[in-house]
Amino acid sequence: MIYRIQVRGRENIPAMGPGVLLPKHQYWTDIPIVGLAAWRPVSYIAKQELFVYPGVRHFLISMGGIPLDRANPVKTLDSFRHLERLLVEKEFVVIFPEGTYYPSSMGRGKHRLIERILRFQEKMKWEREQALPFIPMGIRYLEGKRRPEVRVAIGRPLFADGKTEAQDFTRAIVGEIARLSGLT
Repeated sequence: MIYRIQVRGRENIPAMGPGVLLPKHQYWTDIPIVGLAAWRPVSYIAKQELFVYPGVRHFLISMGGIPLDRANPVKTLDSFRHLERLLVEKEFVVIFPEGTYYPSSMGRGKHRLIERILRFQEKMKWEREQALPFIPMGIRYLEGKRRPEVRVAIGRPLFADGKTEAQDFTRAIVGEIARLSGLT
């Protein structure tokens, strides 16, 4: 209702899961926009601090939110297990690789969670044909007259085996997100 949303590249999301969607992160509105663009149920990894506020917690849980304690990841082992269970059950999860909001610019990207997912993929012995698709998504907010326009560009899936260096893979993902967002 607030935005006019245009989605390009929806065909790049596989018909069946599992998969990891990796969108640009600029505003809280990215959360429902990604869900609308994906056109399928997704679960979101979100920082634990957001789950403290009852209204926000309810919203995030209803959107498939999974809390993650970035300062002390050991405290959220249950969240990691839940994330792994979702992937085994062929679900799609959303990770904002920048880790926080970067309006109109691109953050460096955080590699630890991507590294954990790649290790899980290796542990599961998902071969190249079964490798998880990491799907970059660009989001651009364009000011309009009454209703701003949001353009979502979904890129082709990127794949890595468990032995891939997570930092290099994350840099490649962030570069593709920047390109799709018109930030390069």
